[in-house]
Amino acid sequence: MTTFVDRVELHVAAGNGGHGCASVHREKFKPLGGPDGGNGGRGGDVTLVVDQSVTTLLEYHHSPHRKATNGQPGAGDNRSGKDGQDLILPVPDGTVVLDKQGNVLADLVGEGTTYIAGQGGRGGLGNAALASARRKAPGFALLGVPGESADIVLELKTVADVALVGYPSAGKSSLISVLSAAKPKIADYPFTTLVPNLGVVTAGSTVYTIADVPGLIPGASQGKGLGLEFLRHVERCSVLVHVLDTATLESDRDPVSDLDIIEEELAQYGGLDDRPRIVVLNKIDIPDGQDLADMIRPDLEARGYQVFEASAVARTGLKELSFALAGIVAEARAAKPKEEATRIVIRPKAVDDAGFTVAFDEANEVYRVRGEKPERWIRQTDFNNDEAVGYLADRLNRLGVEEALMKAGARSGDGVAIGPEENAVVFDWEPTMMAGAEMLGRRGEDHRMEAPRPAAQRRRDREAERDEADREFKEFGPF
Repeated sequence: MTTFVDRVELHVAAGNGGHGCASVHREKFKPLGGPDGGNGGRGGDVTLVVDQSVTTLLEYHHSPHRKATNGQPGAGDNRSGKDGQDLILPVPDGTVVLDKQGNVLADLVGEGTTYIAGQGGRGGLGNAALASARRKAPGFALLGVPGESADIVLELKTVADVALVGYPSAGKSSLISVLSAAKPKIADYPFTTLVPNLGVVTAGSTVYTIADVPGLIPGASQGKGLGLEFLRHVERCSVLVHVLDTATLESDRDPVSDLDIIEEELAQYGGLDDRPRIVVLNKIDIPDGQDLADMIRPDLEARGYQVFEASAVARTGLKELSFALAGIVAEARAAKPKEEATRIVIRPKAVDDAGFTVAFDEANEVYRVRGEKPERWIRQTDFNNDEAVGYLADRLNRLGVEEALMKAGARSGDGVAIGPEENAVVFDWEPTMMAGAEMLGRRGEDHRMEAPRPAAQRRRDREAERDEADREFKEFGPF
C-alpha cells in the first residue's frame, strides 16, 4: 500500500453564502412593523496551512474532494444566518500549489504559512438592510454568493539542506542511516529506496537536514525509473552530494561515467547549476573499492570536485564528510538574504477606474459587461422578483453601466451580457430602466418590468374586477 505521496490533484469548493431573508415584522396592534429580514451568513473558506507534523500528501490522494460548509440563510426578526465553518487543510512544509496549467499559485514554506485555495461566498443582505428612505419596505432580499471552486495540484518539494544523488544501490541509504538517526530500508537490489528519506545531522554547532533521493538512471529527467518523480526533491537543497559506488559488480559501469550521467540528467532537469557539488567515493571497505577510489580520485579533483572517501559499513570518513557539509550549509545560510517582515501594501483604486468594462462581443453579437461588482450583483439577484430586478437596474445605473453602454454604441433592444461567456446573464437592454425607486408599487413588483410575473398579473386582473364590481354596486345598487 502506498504510504508516501508527493503529488495530488485536489478539488476544493468553498462554502456558499446564505440567502438574505425578506420578512415584515408582524405583531398585534403594529400593522406597519417594517422589514425585519436578516442577512445570510458567509460561506466557509478552504485554507491550506503548513503543518510540520504532516510529511506526505497521502490523505488528499485518498480524499481529493474537499468542501467547506455553507452559510445559513437569514430569518425574520432581524436574525442573521450563521457563518460557514472554514476548512483548514494541513500540508507538509515545502508544498507548492499549482493550477491545472502548471502555473505556480503559492509556495508554502515555513510552519504556519497559509494560502486560501477557495474564498467563501458572502451572504446576501436581508430586506431590513436594503430599506432606505425611498424604499421603506423592500419585498425582496439578496441571494448569497456561491463560494469559489478550484482544481489545484499540490506538489511536495522536500525542504533539505543536502541531497544525496546517485545510481541505485550506490549506498545513499546506508550513508544517511549512519550520518543521522534516519532508518531507511537498505537492501542489495536496485530501487530499494522508493521514497525520499530525511535525516538530521549535527556537526559541531551546525544542524542540517539531509535527504536521500531515490536512485537516478539514464533518462531520469524524461521519466525513466523514479528520477522524474523525485528530482523535484533536490530543488531546495544547498549542496548536492554525488555518491559513487566504487565496488559495483556491473562490468559496463564505472564511478566516473556514473557521475557524468547523473550530471547530464541534472542539467536536463534544470535549475541546479549553481549548487555546489561534493563527491563521495563509497564502499572503500572493499579492497577493490579502495583501489578504484585511489585511481579515480586525482581525475575527479582535477575537475574541481571536493572528494571524500567513506564507508557506511566500516563507518570511516564520515566525520570529515559531515563537517565539510556543515561548512557549506553554513555558508549558504549566511549568504541567504535576511527575511523581512511582511509589509502591508496598499494599492488605492485609480480615480478613473470604474470597476467594470464594456466591450462588443462580435462572435455573440452582444455588449459584454465584465467587472467584480456587476457580476456579483447578478449572482445576488432573484430574477423571479420584479422589484429585485428593478433594484439591480438601479445599482447598475448608479455604477455607470448604462452610460458606458451608450458610449459603446448600444441601442434599445441590443443584447447585453453580464459575466463570462460560459456563465453570463443575457438580456435585451432598455435604457428607460433607470433610477426610479419612487415608481415602485407593491412589494415584490416594479412598474418598469414589461413582462410581469403571471401570478402578479392575475392578481391585478382580479383586483380590477373587484373594483369594477364595487363601482357598479355604488352606482346602481344591488340587483
